[in-house]
Amino acid sequence: MTTLTSQVLAYEKSAADLAVKVFADGADRESMLASYANPLVSGFTTNPTLMRQAGVTDYRTFAHDIVATIPDRHISFEVFSDEFGAMERQAREIATWGENVYAKIPVSNTKGEVSYDLVNRLSQDGIKVNVTALFLLDQVREVAAAVEGGAPCCVSVFAGRIADAGLDYMPVMAESVELLAPNPQAELIWASPREVYNVVQADSIGCHIITCTSDIIKKLPTLGKELGQFSLETVQIFYADAAAAGYSL
Repeated sequence: MTTLTSQVLAYEKSAADLAVKVFADGADRESMLASYANPLVSGFTTNPTLMRQAGVTDYRTFAHDIVATIPDRHISFEVFSDEFGAMERQAREIATWGENVYAKIPVSNTKGEVSYDLVNRLSQDGIKVNVTALFLLDQVREVAAAVEGGAPCCVSVFAGRIADAGLDYMPVMAESVELLAPNPQAELIWASPREVYNVVQADSIGCHIITCTSDIIKKLPTLGKELGQFSLETVQIFYADAAAAGYSL
């Protein structure tokens, strides 16, 4: 009887070797605390949709609790008004919640009116912003100009949703890195990844940060696993689950 052999196919890096920073994306308190204990996770992002899904009803109370519990990591909290005046008021309050807190600003409101002037005003006033929901290189160019010379900031480009539209996100992400390169205060976030391989891709182009759900974070230890061993472990899992279920034919 022959046994499984392989060609020793494995990615050359482990998760700990990656230059790209991993931020946990979510608003479930238990999951956030688990990520806080994970040395692979260096920051957190939230948004109103994730907070609603997690059952958050009091925005301010939730945010203060998270900042008190996770005081030493980047955390982005998003404004939720559709009017720029109210967005600005909310962003300025959010900025007071902690040294590592970033005010997340959508690239436009629901009417399609762009937020570049607001982003510029906040950034130049020393408020750390995370400009979110970017899909287009023109948006990246405008935001890069708005934050030039301002406070530390993040620019979140939604690579996963670009892929959902059937388009190749890699040219957009690679050029976004170049557009932000002249401003050392600006970091590119690869948002909405769909799989662990997106972490590898983000690392390969010099993207600064990638946001990951808890499911992707749990898979990060598989980076660098030799494929023959991975195959065998997969077979063993299937066998063990069938035995545990007591299946018979």
